[in-house]
Amino acid sequence: MIRKAAFGGGCHWCTEAVFAALKGVIAVEQGWIASDGENDTFSEGVIVTFDPDTIGFKVLISIHLHTHSATSVHSMRGKYRSAVYVFTDKDAAIAAKTIETLQQDFETEIITKVLPFRDFKRNNPEALNYYFNDPQKPFCETYINPKLKMLLSKFTAVADLEKLQHLI
Repeated sequence: MIRKAAFGGGCHWCTEAVFAALKGVIAVEQGWIASDGENDTFSEGVIVTFDPDTIGFKVLISIHLHTHSATSVHSMRGKYRSAVYVFTDKDAAIAAKTIETLQQDFETEIITKVLPFRDFKRNNPEALNYYFNDPQKPFCETYINPKLKMLLSKFTAVADLEKLQHLI
């Protein structure tokens, strides 16, 4: 059964590239996500459609925490909210427990929130698939390539080596 989760953290171009480079990820929709309450404003993020028989929700969360500044409280958090957006209460519980378990991998406290998904605005077509349309762009080489190289080394089993061949 195909599932969805959404993630926000850093630039949605970076987040999109990371999730698009994984086996079992069927689609990555890039844009802005809103939750509720104090998190009801739109923040950069992606919706990931995935096959849980190929890649698990907990693995996606781990990858997300390790590929953005999940412990950094900085002035741009309004635009780059660190979050796992969930579509069900069951996924909220799984995400919270997974973040709690993964805290041991980090020296400082993880600030990533588990939030209900409420709304989404897709980015303009010319900004979609930003990295894989031209990985030689200076932004891609500076910001996205290091995340993908880390993905290759730490999460080799789920990295789509064909998509990342240019980095090997």
